[in-house]
Amino acid sequence: MKAYVTNQTRHAIILAGGDGTRLSEITRRISGDSTPKQFCPVIGNTSLLEQTRLRVSLAVDKNRIFTVLNRAHERHYRDLVNEILPEKLVIQPANRGTAPAILYALMRLSEVARDTYVAVFPSDHFVNDDREFMRHVDSAFDAIESRPEMTVLLGITPHAVESGYGWIEPGELIATCSPLFRVRRFWEKPGSELADELLRAGCMWNSFVMVARVSTLIGLIMVAMPALYASFSKIHGLLGTAREPGGLERLYERIQTASFSSEVLERYPINLSVLPVHGVEWSDLGEPQRVIAVLSHLGVHPEWEAA
Repeated sequence: MKAYVTNQTRHAIILAGGDGTRLSEITRRISGDSTPKQFCPVIGNTSLLEQTRLRVSLAVDKNRIFTVLNRAHERHYRDLVNEILPEKLVIQPANRGTAPAILYALMRLSEVARDTYVAVFPSDHFVNDDREFMRHVDSAFDAIESRPEMTVLLGITPHAVESGYGWIEPGELIATCSPLFRVRRFWEKPGSELADELLRAGCMWNSFVMVARVSTLIGLIMVAMPALYASFSKIHGLLGTAREPGGLERLYERIQTASFSSEVLERYPINLSVLPVHGVEWSDLGEPQRVIAVLSHLGVHPEWEAA
């Protein structure tokens, strides 16, 4: 992998503002309270967010990583704040889904580097080989540097019929150096029979890890969700000033919860491509049964599992 210190135009956004309610039963066993999963040591001895930050820092300078948080979770991330530059913290007044979270982070990033490249990462994934996974992210960065109009999604090569994931159906091959396919269609949480067909047809799990130019992602949101973009544009002049928190508070009182995946990518698949990820075991830890399956596969039996 290339040394990140030479890639000064590469940034990252980690999404860590979700409430993690579907995993609350497990996180209560681990922490004794309703700690959101990203702040909890679900797999291993460190939190999922810490694991994600370490993984991302293999390809992106840690001082170029923006972390999106939710003010309601302050007691859970208070210690983490000491390890992150204040200007790299993107603290939302409330959780309004991934679309506002990504747009707010992009606007903050565009203040310092609008024409830069950015990778977006959820903070609740299990990856068994961080270096191999980030090698694929590095390939995605290389792809958009030569094809700057593209947005590259990382598609996980599936090993089972999984009806709880989103799937990506690949289209024609558009680059051969690192196999890159045009996105033909998204299939969100298909039934078991359809998921089996998708598996046999060579479709991939959607990791929701994506790489693009900052301006490209902002442009996608402008087209797909013009009202949301217009709302954020009204506070653009407040970013980086003492008036930002107040303006943001009023904004979040008005906007609706929105998913970047379903309301942007699926509705307007403009210049979307998928890069297959091979040789990596991956899981979205959004459901209790996936956590149990990963622990079983690793041969790990934590004390909380018997509680």
